[in-house]
Amino acid sequence: MTEIIKLDSNETITEIAIYNGVVYLAGQVPDDDSLDIVGQTREVLANIDKALAKAGTDKSRLLTAQVFIKNLDDFDKFNAEYTAWIAGNVPPTRATVQANLVNPNWLIEIVVTAAV
Repeated sequence: MTEIIKLDSNETITEIAIYNGVVYLAGQVPDDDSLDIVGQTREVLANIDKALAKAGTDKSRLLTAQVFIKNLDDFDKFNAEYTAWIAGNVPPTRATVQANLVNPNWLIEIVVTAAV
């Protein structure tokens, strides 16, 4: 049986789970919720890069992304940042949903799954 590895866990959440060659990240959110959509998106993408590196992989191995955006008026700005970030790689499958997020100041949250 393949071992399940969980990193950065507390009593509520595990940030990174690795099983059978697949990395699952918890929803990544901005560190500074006072930033606009561009700033928050950059922080979230940087957090994804850090978490994937900790799991031994990177964005070139992404399988899927789920994007939760507070305001669809921000979609084009978000998408420009995301497209620049993923450039040079075949993008993963992706879904984008308008959502109210737990912190009312968060404008974006992204969940990704990647191969190791």
